[in-house]
Amino acid sequence: MEPDVTSAAHNSSRAPEPVGLYPHARRVGNLLFLSGVGPRQRGQKHVPGVELDEDGNILRYDFESQCHAVFQNVRYILEDAGARWEDLVDVTVFLTNMQDDFHTYNRLYAEYFQTNQPCRTTVEINRLPTPIAIELKCVAALPG
Repeated sequence: MEPDVTSAAHNSSRAPEPVGLYPHARRVGNLLFLSGVGPRQRGQKHVPGVELDEDGNILRYDFESQCHAVFQNVRYILEDAGARWEDLVDVTVFLTNMQDDFHTYNRLYAEYFQTNQPCRTTVEINRLPTPIAIELKCVAALPG
């Protein structure tokens, strides 16, 4: 029997609009791949807890509020694609300031993933395409 390799794009009406030409998620077989998800809110360019200067550079940010917003956006995308938080099997975390933010991220991650513990990779990067300090890339496995 050949595997199901049908592919379908999914966009959430609750998550922030993508900043490029890509869907929020794509289902292939029983896997759901989420595009990078940040803390912006739908219909807004402002990022929760971020203060910018006149040139758009980050002056200050509230990393904890960004974490909560990212997790909520991931949940929106999962639910709107027919998945659940518990279906997550892999999370890649991109942080722009590992030294200052990893401890907070790790603490909040433990709260959100008490029962479901997907694989996780955390990397520090120089910057993200919008003035955010965190982005998640996730994969969920859906029931057959």
